[in-house]
Amino acid sequence: MRSRSNSGVRLDYYQRILYSTIIKNQHAVTGLIPASPDQGHAWIRDNVYAAMSIWTLAMAYKKNADLDEDRAKAYELDQSVVKIMRGLLMCMMRQVEKLERFKYSQSPKDALHAKYSIEDYNTVVGDNEWGHLQIDATSLYVLMLSQMTASGLQIIFTLDEVAFIQNLVFYIEAAYRIPDYGIWERGDKTNHGLPELNASSIGMAKAALEAVNDLDLFGARGGPASMIHVLADEAQNCQAVLESMLPRESNSKEIDAALLSIVGFPAFAVEDPELIHKTKECIRRKLQGRYGCKRFLRDGYKTAREDASRLHYEPWELHVFQHIECEWPLFFLFFLLDALFSGDREQAEEYYEALEEIVIRTENGLKLLPEMYAVPPDKVEAEKANPHSQERVAVGKIPQMWGQSLYVLSCLLKEGFVAVGELDPMNRRLITEKKPDLVVQVVILAEDKQIQEKLREYDFDVNTVSEVMPIEVHPARVLSEIYAQLGKNRKLKLSGRPSHDVGLLSTSKLYMLGDKIFAFTPQFSDPHEFYLAADTNLLLNMFHTDIAFLRTSWRQLGRPTITIILHKHMWGDIDAKKELPQSVIATLKKLKSGYTTGARYGSVRARSAQQDHASQERASGSSARLPGETS
Repeated sequence: MRSRSNSGVRLDYYQRILYSTIIKNQHAVTGLIPASPDQGHAWIRDNVYAAMSIWTLAMAYKKNADLDEDRAKAYELDQSVVKIMRGLLMCMMRQVEKLERFKYSQSPKDALHAKYSIEDYNTVVGDNEWGHLQIDATSLYVLMLSQMTASGLQIIFTLDEVAFIQNLVFYIEAAYRIPDYGIWERGDKTNHGLPELNASSIGMAKAALEAVNDLDLFGARGGPASMIHVLADEAQNCQAVLESMLPRESNSKEIDAALLSIVGFPAFAVEDPELIHKTKECIRRKLQGRYGCKRFLRDGYKTAREDASRLHYEPWELHVFQHIECEWPLFFLFFLLDALFSGDREQAEEYYEALEEIVIRTENGLKLLPEMYAVPPDKVEAEKANPHSQERVAVGKIPQMWGQSLYVLSCLLKEGFVAVGELDPMNRRLITEKKPDLVVQVVILAEDKQIQEKLREYDFDVNTVSEVMPIEVHPARVLSEIYAQLGKNRKLKLSGRPSHDVGLLSTSKLYMLGDKIFAFTPQFSDPHEFYLAADTNLLLNMFHTDIAFLRTSWRQLGRPTITIILHKHMWGDIDAKKELPQSVIATLKKLKSGYTTGARYGSVRARSAQQDHASQERASGSSARLPGETS
């Protein structure tokens, strides 16, 4: 009989930890896991983090299998993950009418619920009895669904479920302008029940949108109908607002340890390394202690001075919690994971040793991570006089499912059972890598033969719109109508995408719908949308501005291709033999030179697309395939 290797013994140890603290509480029918054994409520966020740890252990068993039993354990763990993720999906799909209403109202009362019954997928509190609008939790689900699907797990089974996930994208895509209750379910720091814009929610939504874009939810067995589509402009809007907020969390919270989840694992939402460093250092300086990190400054939850009979405090009363806020070991795990992903062994050892001092060891050798550490009532005054001087005691859940899951995940990564690429198959950790110099490609087309001949008088040889067939050129409003068809589903009574705005990033690539190829002109150039597009000089100014924007904001594969049609209104009465405006001549000359306003251009002859579409795709960059409507 073969003996167990050291790797097998260690994996069995972590399997015992997960089983005794998390998996044994998983409901046999729904697959959901309660936050604690004595409570039948399953939170979206906690269940996703629990699934992450089980998923990681399954991958570790696959890589280090000694016996057939190990491969059987890996399969069982994988199916446990699928059951959790599908259980959460069933909970949300039972609220499909709320999802449909929220797309138009964006009201907290229409939000998907944050927690559900583990018995039957139903809700456990009323719409107005909890801070349900938590965009970060829904976004975390979409993000990890993407990562797990990319790793090979089959979680989504039908096109109806694909349509629901597409509508979840519409649910979170406007996170940059929707105040929510945030990761702590309370909104404003004073707990008055007022939602606010939270950087942690916006960052998680940005990461989810980028991860799920163009993902086939059926994996290698799917097709165009099972792919998810995201307007790149929505992710860009999230990024712009996020970077303007950091290191601040919200209007009421100057800093929050929850930001660690978006500057590092699992979201990796911030692209600027300096801003990431600034945010982490701010958290270390203002929130870190010996037992973990405070959630935010003047957080009274579970402290000795908290009045459990009061729902909220006035802003001027929060000073009683200063310096005695509870410290959460959970955030040491985010710092540890950040060090492991970046390869910083020294920082990894520092936080691992700090965690080893605060975990609670059971009689059978298992390590449990408490929810938080609080200052005892008799030591409050001494702690306020000399912060970080007093011993604290563990309070709250022991263990906390969220923290326990990340603890096992971190240990498996630290001991080399899994690699960072296996936890991040979509390579979000590489978001801070320097991007190569981008060439913005511009296609100039003439509206008709008359304008084409007029341009030849100035030595500008362009195609007409009719000459670039089989590529069809349409205004941006047509693309908005196409996107409005995404996610439509008659059985679920889902109407698709509600907004009709289509940004520059979305119109700067080719689309394939069936056997047709489409290019779209930018929205700013459509005189039917807004009369200012008839002002040639203003139009050219917007063109230069948007080219510069494309150069700095393009994150997709290939090169952006912006298509501009020269219309008769630029001449006024073209039959009067007027000269082409000097501003237009100057812009066309700059395009021929390859540079303008600091941006580098690539001039594309549209006829090449007609002659050889494959080579055109390689040259002029990005393309996307859209599905038809689902039943």
